[in-house]
Amino acid sequence: MSQQTIILPSKPKAVLEEGSKGVYEIDGLVPGYGYTLGNSLRRIILSSLMGAAVTAVKIDGVSHEFATIDGVKEDVIVILLNLKNIRFNLTGDEAQKITLSAKGPKVITAADMKSNSFVEVMNPEQYICEITGKASLDIELTIEKGLGFVSKDQHHKQKAEIGTIFLDAIFSPIRRVSYDVEEMRVGDKTNFNRLRMTIETDGTISPREALEKSVSTMIEQLAAIVSVNSQEIIDEVQATFEKPMTTEEKAPSMSSDDDSGEDVTDVLKNRIDTIGLSTRTLNALSAANIRTVGGIARKKVEDLLEIDGIGDKGISEIKEILAQFNLSLKD
Repeated sequence: MSQQTIILPSKPKAVLEEGSKGVYEIDGLVPGYGYTLGNSLRRIILSSLMGAAVTAVKIDGVSHEFATIDGVKEDVIVILLNLKNIRFNLTGDEAQKITLSAKGPKVITAADMKSNSFVEVMNPEQYICEITGKASLDIELTIEKGLGFVSKDQHHKQKAEIGTIFLDAIFSPIRRVSYDVEEMRVGDKTNFNRLRMTIETDGTISPREALEKSVSTMIEQLAAIVSVNSQEIIDEVQATFEKPMTTEEKAPSMSSDDDSGEDVTDVLKNRIDTIGLSTRTLNALSAANIRTVGGIARKKVEDLLEIDGIGDKGISEIKEILAQFNLSLKD
């Protein structure tokens, strides 16, 4: 009996990356696997990525969420809904408190928040409320990190100060994610799958990071079942994404008399730990998340010099290595 050839899918390819939206394709999936992989990744992306959200609010002079505030157009429940729409980037794992103090008449947005070095407001244009008279408004928000959706009952486990209003929190940094599967030809077969993932985030994480982290999460879970080292596989995943190169980023083509027989596109995909770099240079580039030859070739000299551990000697070494492939650093 002849051994059946195993056909593996392609590495993820970035079709579009614009701001917080990304479209990625994986080709060559055996029939049915497009739906298996697409649904799995979509569920992980929606449920397993860490984010930050408002979990508690204190409004001066307000004791419960069904109150109204003199001189403020919106009632408290509408203000709370608007506060929940503010997206935050939280550094560190500790909960943080930020405040808002304003006097009217004034339209209040998230830009009026007084944040600290640990909290960044990602959508400062978010409307909160309008002070129509000469009233004042003082709000304190508690920002925490978490996963998925957490109800306010789970936050309210300990006694809190009078006037503290707990909120249901949506921590996920994903606005929407979808996938499509279409048939494609592989060899003489026309029923293989192409998976296209469309991811839109809230800006606290890039769509590429969202896909990478979801794949890494899946690998960690599966690796635990079969007891294999997942970190090596995850490192490989982080180096596999093929970002479309602009005209300025394209490396020079190999000369026609080059006898290596290797296409420049394949060279750019080579991992940096296979091209003969010194340990010091290799570690410095890896720490800067540069993992392929293409990643080096898209850098300028000044970009590399900003990396800890890379000096003039390291630049010379990198140039010599790239020259072996008829490549050079970006001008």
